[in-house]
Amino acid sequence: MDSLIIKNLIESFKKLPSIGDKSAERIVFSLLEFTSDDITNFSNNLLAFREKIGRCEICNNITFDNNCEICTDLDRNKSKILVVEKPKDVVSFERIGNYNGLYHVLGGVISPYSGIGPNDLSIEALIKRIDIDNVNEVILALKPNIEGETTMQYIGNILLKTGIKVTKIATGIPVGADIDYLDQMTLELAFEERKSIS
Repeated sequence: MDSLIIKNLIESFKKLPSIGDKSAERIVFSLLEFTSDDITNFSNNLLAFREKIGRCEICNNITFDNNCEICTDLDRNKSKILVVEKPKDVVSFERIGNYNGLYHVLGGVISPYSGIGPNDLSIEALIKRIDIDNVNEVILALKPNIEGETTMQYIGNILLKTGIKVTKIATGIPVGADIDYLDQMTLELAFEERKSIS
């Protein structure tokens, strides 16, 4: 019975990105060094995270309130929206510190192979925001692979009708690379050298 608990815990940790058998085992056995209070706090934090986290009603980023801190920050430049695939991409761009506009999290990319179409993404909400917030530039920052390029082209075609500037980050990013794995300098240069998609 006890060994089953350990095996189940190892399997749980293996669900985390970049955690294999050995890493999961190390994590589980390191928990033996935790006090009862440490374990309780750890599990309570996980539960609170799961129960209280939600999506921003404006940009679809993660938040513990109706609207995220970025959308409610009055010092942000509301005329620019940086479109990303996942909430962790927002963290990557915030880390470089040279962007002061708003974000929009699509929640994925168009992928017919995976059964994900435009209606499964937060594209319609993006279009509405452009009208409401008087946006003058949309910057597309999706993974440079077939799905990402297809999604950027789809959004670009829709936004061309609005007359606003539509750009995408430079393609110095390796094809197929996840944005959250890029070093700060590469990401900053790609952002600074963004170009029009039309």
